[in-house]
Amino acid sequence: MSHGCNSCCNGDHSHMDDSPEMGVEYSLYQRIDKENLTCLNERRDGSAKEIFKPWEERLNMDKIVESDVDEELLFNIPFTGNVKLKGIIIVAPDDDSHPMRMRLFKNQPNMSFDDVHAEAVQEYELHHDPTGLLEYPTKYDLLIHVLQKKRFFFSYIKYLGLGR
Repeated sequence: MSHGCNSCCNGDHSHMDDSPEMGVEYSLYQRIDKENLTCLNERRDGSAKEIFKPWEERLNMDKIVESDVDEELLFNIPFTGNVKLKGIIIVAPDDDSHPMRMRLFKNQPNMSFDDVHAEAVQEYELHHDPTGLLEYPTKYDLLIHVLQKKRFFFSYIKYLGLGR
């Protein structure tokens, strides 16, 4: 269950508990079309596909994505069917490599870094969360069709959970 944030930060996220139900709520990784998932600027090709994993594996450091040339990553995440994205969880080290900001876009096929200056559907200032217990809810349930994509910016991530 989540609870609102009060004095610890600016309230743009919720704190989650570590209950088994989180594994059910954060199971959209199973609906990602990993064959067509792409990530621009990843240091190791294909590593971005590995951070979409079960909730229970979110703290596993064996599978990470890290940026190559600079601190930005651009994810293109297609789904195998219609999904409602209700929240996002990001696990990253509690150091300077932790991403600072995330922007969501939709309906931007073949988006590149030249396109990131467009208006995002939603933007977040990220807080350090090495345990994966902070949820960034979407302002509204976003209905995403198979051909629609979400894109994110990060620098170093070991888990990216998509909640339904």
